[in-house]
Amino acid sequence: MASKPPPPRPAPRLYLATPELDDPSQLAASLPGLLAGADVAAVLLRLRETDQKTMISRIKALAPAVQDSGAALLLEGHVELVARAGADGAHLNGIAAMEDAMPSLKPDRIAGVGGLATRHDSMAAGEAGADYVLFGEPDSHGQRPSVEAIAERLQWWEELFEPPCVGFAVSREEAAEFASAGADFVLVGDFIWADPRGAKAALADVEQAIKQAHAAALGKQPPGKEMTGQG
Repeated sequence: MASKPPPPRPAPRLYLATPELDDPSQLAASLPGLLAGADVAAVLLRLRETDQKTMISRIKALAPAVQDSGAALLLEGHVELVARAGADGAHLNGIAAMEDAMPSLKPDRIAGVGGLATRHDSMAAGEAGADYVLFGEPDSHGQRPSVEAIAERLQWWEELFEPPCVGFAVSREEAAEFASAGADFVLVGDFIWADPRGAKAALADVEQAIKQAHAAALGKQPPGKEMTGQG
């Protein structure tokens, strides 16, 4: 008796990066409506560097707007503030930063990692317990791989490894490309906030592009994965 084929992999979910924030009050007011209008799995909070007490108060000002929507709140770096501010995890840059952060984040919080220049680095991150790997973000000089190279890396990872992979998209077109390639999540940020139609319309538009690209690629992809801090 033939076994059933696996269910189709769900469409990639959005991972929204905030602008680098000083005063979070305006974003805190607009986030609930923004997150209600699209399927956002997580929000990456980018904070301008200042004293820890101020940063903790800014995180706490934003956390309810994110977490009450069902999304996870991750900090860009600042692992030492995650538990104190009630965030759900952190995004780390590189293997060394991730390994340093693991003792304070695991097992209850999310540890994501980017800055993975090689396939070897990516595999090492997965083996070390990363909850997701990010491909395609700019390096310290603002350089990033070609769209084709990022898509190829996402496809390679999706076919071989269990932790979710995230594609860093700087446009609607890239988001669609990475959805086709097999990303589990698509990270969007600056182009959403800069859209003249407003962030809500931009987010809904990119979500539609992701769904269309995923539907077109359906039939070639395995079941999806969850972004959790329990791994």
